[in-house]
Amino acid sequence: MIDDGGRATAAVAEPGTPRRYLHSLWLLSARDLRVRYATSWLGYLWSVLDPLVMSGIYWFVFTQIFHREVGSDPYIVFLIAALLPWVWFNSAVTDFTRAFNKDAKLVRSTAIPRSIWVGRIVLSKGVEFLFSIPVLVLFAVFGGAAIGWGVLWFPVAVLMQTILLLGLGLLVAPLCVLYSDLERTTRLILRALFYATPIIYSVADLPEVVRHLGAFNPLAGILTLYRAAFFPELWDTFTVVVSAVMCLAFLGAGLLVFRRLERPLLKEL
Repeated sequence: MIDDGGRATAAVAEPGTPRRYLHSLWLLSARDLRVRYATSWLGYLWSVLDPLVMSGIYWFVFTQIFHREVGSDPYIVFLIAALLPWVWFNSAVTDFTRAFNKDAKLVRSTAIPRSIWVGRIVLSKGVEFLFSIPVLVLFAVFGGAAIGWGVLWFPVAVLMQTILLLGLGLLVAPLCVLYSDLERTTRLILRALFYATPIIYSVADLPEVVRHLGAFNPLAGILTLYRAAFFPELWDTFTVVVSAVMCLAFLGAGLLVFRRLERPLLKEL
């Protein structure tokens, strides 16, 4: 774009356009990442430190103390392949509970769609997750895990998890503004969900009676896709299909609920 003085200026997208939305989404997500690492000495390592410590603890408990009968070998790769996406899920849902309260003034004053405050969390936490993937690759290489055709499912798993998180964010974020007790409730649910999700075990390790019920946890199919690169024997078509349907259902429910709660949300802030 050229102004009256003949100087070149950057083109600015019209308010409400997809380009403006995506630009704002990126700016807010980049801001979150800068704030997170600006005063941190360890920086990038914080993205992988938590899942690595958790993996080390569970590996030690289940391989050195107890006789392990769940999961696949190498067990450390089995754990990390699930714990890295779990950290993305857990940290994003935790941040959803204060997504609007944290930046209440900006939410009220800006003209961009309010759903962007959910999207920025999904994106920034997703970037941290992608930065942690080299750690999984290193453990797979040095742990002796063969990488097979299942690695092609990895982008599908990322897409499904993104859809799931967007849907959950559009549900959780406005409800936590209207009902403050839901923030603590969400954290309790996340603790229980960790053990109800096939992270330290696989869907195949569940008793036959509850195996199909466990498939209705959308993370079950997503983790199956992540692990498919290293453990193709764990593939479960039913679980993956159910998870895909559940992810889309959560997104649809989230869009519907958010549309109805947006005005009450702004009044409450």
